[in-house]
Amino acid sequence: MSNSFQKLAEKYKLLKKGWTPQQNLFYGFLTYIVIGAFLLCLPITQKDSASILDHFFIATSAVSTTGLVTVSIFDTYNGLGQFIIMILIQLGGIGYLTFTTFMLLSTTRKMTLWHRKILSTEFTLPRTIKITDFLKSVILFTFVMEFIGAILFFIAFKNEGMATGEALWSSIFHSISTFCTAGFSLFNDSFMSYADNGFINFIISMLAICGSLGFIVITDFGLMIKDRTHKLSFTTKIVLYGFITLLTVGTAFFYFLEPTIENTDSRFLAAFFQCMTAMTTVGFNTVDFGMFTQAMMLVCVFLMYIGASPSGTAGGIKITTLTAVLAIMKSRLRGSKRITFLGRQIPYERLYIATSAFIFYTIIIALGTFLITLTNALNFEDILFEVASALGTVGISTGITADLNTFGKLVIIILMFIGRLGVLTFGLALWSKTMENEEEHLLKEDIAV
Repeated sequence: MSNSFQKLAEKYKLLKKGWTPQQNLFYGFLTYIVIGAFLLCLPITQKDSASILDHFFIATSAVSTTGLVTVSIFDTYNGLGQFIIMILIQLGGIGYLTFTTFMLLSTTRKMTLWHRKILSTEFTLPRTIKITDFLKSVILFTFVMEFIGAILFFIAFKNEGMATGEALWSSIFHSISTFCTAGFSLFNDSFMSYADNGFINFIISMLAICGSLGFIVITDFGLMIKDRTHKLSFTTKIVLYGFITLLTVGTAFFYFLEPTIENTDSRFLAAFFQCMTAMTTVGFNTVDFGMFTQAMMLVCVFLMYIGASPSGTAGGIKITTLTAVLAIMKSRLRGSKRITFLGRQIPYERLYIATSAFIFYTIIIALGTFLITLTNALNFEDILFEVASALGTVGISTGITADLNTFGKLVIIILMFIGRLGVLTFGLALWSKTMENEEEHLLKEDIAV
C-alpha cells in the first residue's frame, strides 16, 4: 500500500514539473478550494445544513480572500467549520507554496528552481528585492501583524462586554480575516454594530492597510532599516503616492456626497472606513452599501477595480497598473516616445503587462456582468457592484449574493477564483504554450489607430 502511494506521489511530482508556473498556481489554489469544500460538506463542521454549491462558494471565497457569502458563517458552521474557513483564508492570503517554501528555507536554506519559478510568477517583484528576502518578510510580517491584531481585537471585544472565550476566538478569526483582506466575519451584519467604535475601526483599518499595501513595500522598508544605503524602490513610491491619493479623494467623495453617511454620528469615520474597505479589498462594512446612491456605488466600483498594491493581500488591477496606463496616456497626449512617471522611464515589458492586465480585467468584468444580468432579474448596478467585488476579491455587497440563481453563483465563484490568481496568470494557465521562433515567421503589418 505504501509503495503504491509512493509511486502515485512520484507521478504527481513529475506531472507538476511538466506544468507551467501559471498552471501550478491554477491547480494549487483549485486543490485548496476542493479540499476546503469537501471538509465544509462534512456534518461534523456544520451547525445547519447547506447545499454543496454553498459550501463550494464559501471555500472559494475563503481561498480567494474575498468574503462574499451565500450563507451565514456563524449560523451555518460550528467551531471546526469556522476554523477550516480561517485556515483557507490564511493559505489564500499568504499565497500558494509560500509557507512550505519558507519552511524549506528555514531547514535547508535552499530554494529549488521549481519553487523559485512559481513564487516569481505569483509575486511580481522589482529587481531591487530578492525572492528569499521577500519570502521571509511575507511570513514574519504576516504572523506578527496577525498576533498584534488578535490582541487588540481581544481588548476591544472585551470592552464591548463579550465573553472571554467568544472574544478570544473572534479576535483570532477576525485578525486573520482582516490582515488577509478576506472580509469574513462571525457577525451577520459585518461590523455595522461597531460603526461608532473608533478602536475597532482603527484595528481593522491598520491591519487591512498593512496587508493591502503589499509585501514589496514592507520588504523595502525592512531592507532600508537594515541597510541605510538601501533606497525605496520605484514600485514602493508609486504604491504609497497612489494609495494616499486615492484614499484621500475617495474619503472626501463619501464624506460630502453620500447621504447615508451624512446621517451617521461619526461621519468622517464612516466615510474613511467605506473608502478604505473598498480600496484595500478587506470587505468589511459599517454602513449598508445597498442604501448607497448610484453615484457612490460607481465610486466604490472604481476603487474595487483599482485595489492596492501588487504582491499583497488586496485584489484589483493594482495601483501600479493604473499608473502605467495613465503614464502611457500622458506620453501619447504629449507626443513623447518614452513612457515616464515621476521622472523615471518605465520599461516596455512592464507596460505590456500592465495594458494586457487592464484590458483583460475590464473584459472579464463586462462579461461577468453580462452573464449574470442575462440570467438574474436583479438591478444592473447591484450586479455590476457584485461582479467588481468578486473579481477584485473585495467581499462587500449590496445584499444580492444569496439571491443569485445557481448559474449566477457559479459565475461569481469563477470570478473570485480568477481574482485570486490574477487575470494574466489565469489566462496564461489556460492558453500558454511554447512559441519558439514564432516571430521569425510573422509578417509585419500596419494598422490604423
